[in-house]
Amino acid sequence: MAGIFSGLEKLGLGNIGGENLFEDPSKKTVEVKQEAPKKKLQLVNEQDYLFDKKYKCPVCDSDFEAKTVRSGKVRMKNVDIDLRPDYDELDQNKYDVIACPVCGYAALSRYFPNLTKYQIEDIRVKICMNYQQMDYHEDIYTYEYARKLYQLALANAVVKKAKNSEKAYICLKTAWVIRGETQRLDPDDADYGQKKAENDAQEKELLKNALNGFIMSRQTEEFPIAGMDSTTLDYLLAALAVETDEREVASKMISEILTSRVANSRIKDKARYLKEILAEKNGETT
Repeated sequence: MAGIFSGLEKLGLGNIGGENLFEDPSKKTVEVKQEAPKKKLQLVNEQDYLFDKKYKCPVCDSDFEAKTVRSGKVRMKNVDIDLRPDYDELDQNKYDVIACPVCGYAALSRYFPNLTKYQIEDIRVKICMNYQQMDYHEDIYTYEYARKLYQLALANAVVKKAKNSEKAYICLKTAWVIRGETQRLDPDDADYGQKKAENDAQEKELLKNALNGFIMSRQTEEFPIAGMDSTTLDYLLAALAVETDEREVASKMISEILTSRVANSRIKDKARYLKEILAEKNGETT
């Protein structure tokens, strides 16, 4: 797990990497309610699709602004098998972490305002007291900066003892950001091969963590989980299992979707496509 948190020491939070990412409910004493390389995409005037949205930090009460994508302005061109949306104009996933520049509290936008007083206390002690502010004033988020925001969000999630589904979702979306960066690498650059290999390894590690976290969530949390109903989550588990070569898990989840009485035809068609991919992978090893 250290790789996921690599670099947090620059923000004064190097101690977070020693925490367990997911909590096994059976050990809790107290219950608290890949694609082919693509040519580099030219993102012309990415800032035209953004605006500065105002927020109030629930931890330190500071008012601040964060870059936000204008709704309805970007066009989805594709959806990856693990439900990652791919847009023409920009990578919208770069902008889904809201981070207070004053105290270091950060979370995915859907979770940002929702904190208990105990979580606020833990964040103040373990994040705010050690946080070293990031000085960033660019018109758009670079992938390097977006990665730092996601690391910070994951560190906060660990500290506040967030649900496993929230931590899994952060891992998933971080993997999506890395994939977006990989798609925009220039194959003509001298370090393209090395950078792509590093990104691919980091993405797979994050997808494995997402899979493990969502499996735990499915066993212990009530739906909706991270905004997903049971059928959607089962499909996502199948897709993540296919991507990370967890073939027994993939086969089991695909079978459950295809025999489900509540899964709609669209999800079943997507599951059949996963089944084809899985069959091809199995064929490669036989």
